[in-house]
Amino acid sequence: MNISVIGTGYVGLVTGVCLAEIGHQVTCIDINEEKVALLRQGIPPIYEDGLEELLHRNNTNGRLHFTISYEEALQNSQIVYITVGSPPKQDGSADLRFVDAVCRSLAQHLRQDTIIVTKSTVPVGTNEHIKQTIVNNLIENVTIDVVSNPEFLRQGNAIYDTFNGERIVIGADNPGALDIIERINQPFDIPIVRTDLRSAEMIKYASNAFLATKISFINEMANLSEKVGANIDDVSYAMGLDKRIGKDFLQAGIGYGGSCFPKDTHALLSIGRKSNYYMPIIESVIHVNQNQSKYFVEKMIQRLGDVTGKTIALLGLAFKPNTDDMRGAPSITVVKELLKKGANIKAFDPIASENAKKVLPAQIDLTASIQEAISGADCAVILTDWKEIKEYKVRDYKKHLSNPIIFDGRNCFTREEMQEHNIEYHSVGRQVVNGKDVTHHLL
Repeated sequence: MNISVIGTGYVGLVTGVCLAEIGHQVTCIDINEEKVALLRQGIPPIYEDGLEELLHRNNTNGRLHFTISYEEALQNSQIVYITVGSPPKQDGSADLRFVDAVCRSLAQHLRQDTIIVTKSTVPVGTNEHIKQTIVNNLIENVTIDVVSNPEFLRQGNAIYDTFNGERIVIGADNPGALDIIERINQPFDIPIVRTDLRSAEMIKYASNAFLATKISFINEMANLSEKVGANIDDVSYAMGLDKRIGKDFLQAGIGYGGSCFPKDTHALLSIGRKSNYYMPIIESVIHVNQNQSKYFVEKMIQRLGDVTGKTIALLGLAFKPNTDDMRGAPSITVVKELLKKGANIKAFDPIASENAKKVLPAQIDLTASIQEAISGADCAVILTDWKEIKEYKVRDYKKHLSNPIIFDGRNCFTREEMQEHNIEYHSVGRQVVNGKDVTHHLL
């Protein structure tokens, strides 16, 4: 089918490229002329494993096009996907100004009956608002149907997830519209869940909030394990063997980040407030996550003492591996807290350095390698579990660090290998190796 995708951000670009890959004719619209020019050359503005290859292939075979013109994109499109952002407002609620702007533009350019598919994460009831906004501003007599089709993509694995997901959710009030969107997605060969508009919107928020809850829960268990002498690796492994619990998202660390979990948990709280329903579980999930990075820094300060003038090497800045996304990254909190206490910071990230420059203070020394970051540093701090960091030789930490001390916020290494190399090792939810436990001083 002829499909238009509005927005070439993370969700929009992955959606457009993958729809083209399964055989549809796709035109992506973006108001950023520079971005569109790069995409026409096959150059993606974001890092995502496998994206560049699919972009180039579908540009070349003529199934994928990019434009800044609504008129050009909508000329033959029966289906239009909305994938623009819904960033959080100051109060945590979703900001729908970009969605509203798209609706008004669509109303001015639609010339035929169209199905609008919303992939943007929007509060419950928004798809009804989308339809009403478009209908109220139409200049042609056309029929509009709206389908909610939330995405469940993991950054860094979005292409893989598109072709290997557990389910595709589509919600609408018109069964005929659902039939068409189901046919569009059938080549993915993934189970399709059909529901109403509001349930589809709710599924997205409920799913992300539950995953965020698992992360905050296991981090609370990790902090307690440190105090009572337990090993969170064993705890989470045994928990995960219970099929009612499952092993995914039970890896202790310094907290979740990114563009989804922080935004969606706050938005869900906002939806609850507007519905006059208090959500203490979600509120606690957010509170635990916000404190986790600070708790980790406090462990460092308890061990190192006054860090004024000391050099600390941070390894990994992106909120997770295989992405250059710095939104909500725990590294931001860690950097700010350490700078506040007078530390000097050297940092390495294999992909996210350019984006890090936009959000981190200028006095950070961004290096080109792990070795450059740790050379002469008073300690190394692992914040993102990149493959390059996990595979770095343990003996080289001892060789290049001024003091052989590692604070591992992602539990990348075993306690045994640190013991073997006589490196002082502080991780999350596990007992200290070759050093003194400091967690009894912490709240």
